[in-house]
Amino acid sequence: MRAIKVHTFQKEKYTLVFGAFILGFTLLAGRLCYLMIFRSEELSKKALNIEQRERTIKAARGKIYDRNGIVLADNQAVCSVSVIYYQIKEPQKVIKLLSQKLALSEEEVKKKVEKVSSREKIKSNVPKSVADEIREAGLDGVKVDEDYKRYYPFGTLASKVLGFAGADNQGILGIESRYDDVLKGTDGKILTLTDYQGIEIENAAETRVEPVNGNDLYLSVDYNVQCYVQQAAEKVLKVKKAKRVSVILMNPQNGEIYALVSLPEYDLNEPFVLTKAYEAEGKNQNDKLNDMWRNPVISDSYEPGSTFKIITATAALEERKVTLQDSFFCPGFKIVEDRKIRCHKTQGHGSETFKQGVMNSCNPVFMEIGARVGAKDMLRYYHKLGLYERTGVDLPGEANSIMHKLDKIGAVELATMSFGQSIQITPLQLMRAVSAGINGGRLVTPHFALEKKNPVTKEITEYEYKEKAGAVSKETSQTLREVLEAVVAEGTGKNGQVEGYRVGGKTATSEKLPRRSGKYISSFLGFAPANHPQILGLVLIDEPQGTYYGGVIAAPVMAEIFQNVLPYLDNL
Repeated sequence: MRAIKVHTFQKEKYTLVFGAFILGFTLLAGRLCYLMIFRSEELSKKALNIEQRERTIKAARGKIYDRNGIVLADNQAVCSVSVIYYQIKEPQKVIKLLSQKLALSEEEVKKKVEKVSSREKIKSNVPKSVADEIREAGLDGVKVDEDYKRYYPFGTLASKVLGFAGADNQGILGIESRYDDVLKGTDGKILTLTDYQGIEIENAAETRVEPVNGNDLYLSVDYNVQCYVQQAAEKVLKVKKAKRVSVILMNPQNGEIYALVSLPEYDLNEPFVLTKAYEAEGKNQNDKLNDMWRNPVISDSYEPGSTFKIITATAALEERKVTLQDSFFCPGFKIVEDRKIRCHKTQGHGSETFKQGVMNSCNPVFMEIGARVGAKDMLRYYHKLGLYERTGVDLPGEANSIMHKLDKIGAVELATMSFGQSIQITPLQLMRAVSAGINGGRLVTPHFALEKKNPVTKEITEYEYKEKAGAVSKETSQTLREVLEAVVAEGTGKNGQVEGYRVGGKTATSEKLPRRSGKYISSFLGFAPANHPQILGLVLIDEPQGTYYGGVIAAPVMAEIFQNVLPYLDNL
């Protein structure tokens, strides 16, 4: 009886083990079928990723052109050199060759060659001729790949506008940064089969995914106009031994910027090499470079001085607080509360009309009409003329204005605001506001990019910019143009005259903070033709030595620029 029970137990035990085995086999088979049938594609891709080495083929960055198709930013064919640890058979030869050809220390190359990694980059932006010599040496484990390096044919030209691209071809500053997504393209790749150690399998076919080059970009900048402006700016920078000279030329009808110069410029092909103007400053290297790259026309605000009188005049004319024939008297100063605020002509202008006051750039006249308009309405016109907002220019790092709050404006603040002191704006904000004043009241957006072009499909996409009408009336705009033409014809801006052209404008001599430091910004804002402006220009001379009056040193610079640019534009 006992033997029967033992036999039955063993039979049940074997049956249970066999059943468990069958169940396990069935589950494994089911799992295998599931993986082979339902997840085969996914797992194949994963396996392929493990067995394939990916090498990048750099996409060419889109070119940047001026408005006439002249290339301002191009590409040069270069290469990147890297090593694959598991494929290197003669490490000492590799170290010696790469250190010699790439001008690197053997110690530096050795660290990278002996690093256990799937791929280690030795150097990028290697000239193609050097890369060809390395390739021809035929050393195992050394890879040479196609690459591109940004190249700027004209060196320093428009450096503060274009900016530059880094070693990885990514835009860092200026237009290169702002339109990086348009210019950069999509990299391609080469997929190579390898074994488990990462060694390439001989005679295995490579898979190549071609790169897609970036879009080309066309700017409003005109190469010839930019050259004219830079030459004129360089001349006055040298003669006046100024800290900086900036010039902007813009179409006041649509906001297209023809030229922007801010000296000293820097070499776009060597952006990390300091120019002499920035070498001696008592700052660390990074601060010096940032100062050199900085575009003050975009990133810095300043007290505009008497060019801001255009804004005060616009508000007074629009609010009908003054007429051209209203009479004023200038004794050389005006008492405002407990302050004696002087005119630039200390002996005074005597009796004068409003029009003469503008022509003479008389501070007491503008303090009077500023008081007539009042703080509340004055700020309302600042808003209407875009002085409380960034212009929207398509360059990174744009600053905004620094203005008084209404409840902080007393009689003294209102007086100084009226002739461009105690407030700060950017040069482009001034240009935009004046454009609205002289173009019939339309607030335009200053800009550089006109269109982008796909290099493959040739499809062209034009950029559109905001425009707001009704900043001032057409009547006020016409009156303002007439008054500013008189400033150049007979007033403080007479050195801005250009034979054969009707020019309007306004001079300024702004004392920098702190007051009585003896440092000034001399400027002239001019436009032509005065009856229907097609070009608006602003010259800023920062800390000139010797004579510093805007009408004496800045107006002639704009006249020289207009003498070259106006006939050129007429012939386009």
